[in-house]
Amino acid sequence: MNRNRWFQLGLVLLVGIALMLVPTHGVASNVDPGSAEDPLVAKSYLDQLVRLQVLELEAGEVLRGEAGTELILRAGQAIAITAPQGGISDLTAGRDIQSQEAIPANHLLLIPRSDGRGLKTITNVVVLVRGGVTLD
Repeated sequence: MNRNRWFQLGLVLLVGIALMLVPTHGVASNVDPGSAEDPLVAKSYLDQLVRLQVLELEAGEVLRGEAGTELILRAGQAIAITAPQGGISDLTAGRDIQSQEAIPANHLLLIPRSDGRGLKTITNVVVLVRGGVTLD
């Protein structure tokens, strides 16, 4: 009888410990949707973030990009403005565009740093931009 009693006590303890270790499901959360603990991202926000912006610039204007800005020259002619640390990454051709070099049309360009890199327009141009830019 003593052995049976120890077995029952051990079984009850084992089941009790197992129930404490199993996470409960369906418990209400105190976290508000959209807060820092539970972020909510709207599709419209993502669309705005990844959409290419069309810029029409006149001859002589300067466009400078922030780090990570993507550019595509769609029409017109422009030259590169670079920094001492390097040029503008031409992701289409797989090379660096150096200072005063012509920007090729329809190539995806990447501004690697926020150090004044960008382009200067020679003629009126149309540029597709994703990211932060400033116009001079």
